[in-house]
Amino acid sequence: MTEPLDLLPDGVVVADADGCVTAINAVAAGMLDVAPSDAVGRKLDDVLALTDHEARAWTDANTPYDGLPTVKAVPEQAWLLPDGTEVLVTARLHRDRPIGPVTAVAVSLRSGRGRARLDRERSDLVATLAHELRSPLTGVKGFVNALLNRWDKLNDEQKKLMLTTASADAERLSRLIAELLDVARIDTGRLQLHRRPTDLVLKATRVHDSISHATSTPLELHVDDDVPSVDADPDKVMQVLTNVVENAVRHGDGTVRIHVGPWAEDPSFAAVTVTDEGDGIPVELRKRVFTKFWTAGKRGGSGLGLYIVNGLVKAHGGVVTVDDRPGGGARVVTAWPVVAEVAR
Repeated sequence: MTEPLDLLPDGVVVADADGCVTAINAVAAGMLDVAPSDAVGRKLDDVLALTDHEARAWTDANTPYDGLPTVKAVPEQAWLLPDGTEVLVTARLHRDRPIGPVTAVAVSLRSGRGRARLDRERSDLVATLAHELRSPLTGVKGFVNALLNRWDKLNDEQKKLMLTTASADAERLSRLIAELLDVARIDTGRLQLHRRPTDLVLKATRVHDSISHATSTPLELHVDDDVPSVDADPDKVMQVLTNVVENAVRHGDGTVRIHVGPWAEDPSFAAVTVTDEGDGIPVELRKRVFTKFWTAGKRGGSGLGLYIVNGLVKAHGGVVTVDDRPGGGARVVTAWPVVAEVAR
């Protein structure tokens, strides 16, 4: 029968008033590289083989039995296991009466990988926000200050150019904020979809025409006959296609091609395939394409676009794939479920 402590996800070591181990679960035993039967009865400082970066032992640094009588716990700290792995350690000091001697010490050990990953993600978020917000904010501030200080010296064309540029930078800020809100909704499962029959060809055409006017990169649109309507939120479809095409324009070279038609893998889906003539994406990196803050090359971007694409398409029950374009470059396919009546 499994011991109750072995059901816990974290490592646990319990010692009595004399500092002898009375219980240890399998997780802690594995971390400390000791057999549970060998650990019970031994001194806590012998079993708890944890050191800091100055080679101090956990028991020497925290003196759980000799501290102030009002102390009830040892706060979470990062310590190193014998193999150098970082773990997060906290302890509870039990007393039979207030400010009495310690009668038991319960030590909890948790892997530090989760916190390290979370810390990295938070740092990435802060760095990304700082970088992405700084550029358009600098532009808006610079042009507004120039208009305020030199209004009488600027002609109408100069004023119009500055206002147009400031407006574009403000729009970029709005898009970044919208992306961050979408990321939060995807991560928390609070994404709302307003699905209805949607003309995928019409949406792809609008994205093609809009981006064509804003870039010098050649864009081609190819549409199959009788493309069925898809069951999707029209606004989300536009957002996904815009992100994919803009990503191809940003990172690709040569012509960007957009193809709309039934998905060859499954006729109950209609697909939009976007290809570029760039360097493509190495096979070993393709699993990372749809993670937060993934970027390639030196052409900027928040690193959130394809993460949002993946989240939005999958929320519709669709499929996103990334592979090579025949002849070189990348190919991104977003497949959307066809309206039920058409699919049948």
